[in-house]
Amino acid sequence: MNRVLSAAVGTVSALVLSAGGASVALAAGPTDDPTAAAAELCTNLNELKADIAKLRALDPANATKDQIQEAHSDVQDDWKDVAESTATWKASHKDAVKTAAENMKTAYEALPGDTTGRETVAALQQHTEKLDTAVTEARSGLNCG
Repeated sequence: MNRVLSAAVGTVSALVLSAGGASVALAAGPTDDPTAAAAELCTNLNELKADIAKLRALDPANATKDQIQEAHSDVQDDWKDVAESTATWKASHKDAVKTAAENMKTAYEALPGDTTGRETVAALQQHTEKLDTAVTEARSGLNCG
């Protein structure tokens, strides 16, 4: 489990580092239409927020390794979408998301290989909350609905 989640969390962090950031006045994005680029980024951030919520909702009492792996995979996929739709983020939002993702990765990698799903969910709870907050603030800065 440690290797699978470590790879997923590591990819999230790498995507955060490469994604850039988003401000209300987005530079031309993949569509060369700032309004469309902002809307696409908002959609992708909304999907990421929903999947972070699913990860946070895992019950430590009965979360399985497969459930954790699936939740991390969904977050990873969402980050790829965010990275592809991002033009330029406000530096403070980028740094907050980057730090939260790196801290989650570090916390996960520090877990012993025989850590149960329950222990993993509990150990990552504060980190997923911080990542959720960072994404919420990024969405707010974009005026995402």
